[in-house]
Amino acid sequence: MVIRRVAELGHPVLRQVAEPVPERELGSDVLRSLVADLVDTMRDYEGVGIAAPQVYVLQRVFVMEVRSPDPYLGASVLPLTVAVNPEVTLSGSGSLLGWEGCLSVPGLRGQADRAAELVLRAVDVEGAPFSIEVSGYAARIVQHELDHLDGRLYVDRSDSRSLCTNREYVRRRRAAG
Repeated sequence: MVIRRVAELGHPVLRQVAEPVPERELGSDVLRSLVADLVDTMRDYEGVGIAAPQVYVLQRVFVMEVRSPDPYLGASVLPLTVAVNPEVTLSGSGSLLGWEGCLSVPGLRGQADRAAELVLRAVDVEGAPFSIEVSGYAARIVQHELDHLDGRLYVDRSDSRSLCTNREYVRRRRAAG
């Protein structure tokens, strides 16, 4: 188990565009190791997703997983998904305003508007192509992680008036019931 250090807001690596993983590296020990480290780091930090640039690797790779449902966020269980060289196609015209946090922006939450439904196309760590349709919270995670691969953060998409500390976010959740 390797827990990598997560780059935080202000570090230039978070504003760089990640490069596609070359075909020759699919299935390699180096890629398998990166993915294993991403999973271990995401779980240790109690996140639902993490992208390679967040651990200082400028490659188009992310992992996501929701282990427990969260009714407040509308989050259902989402099995571990590894996306290498991901692309998305919006599959609906709707959008959802919702809360986001980020391992690279510790201590803050904000609301961002995201597409409600999309199709994720990628390859797995071995290079096998896959496609999944996601909606709601899962679609939010995919878009959040894709932003990391493109050098963007959720705060770029948030109205600064919605930003709050994690403590204030928890207070709001409790008040909402």
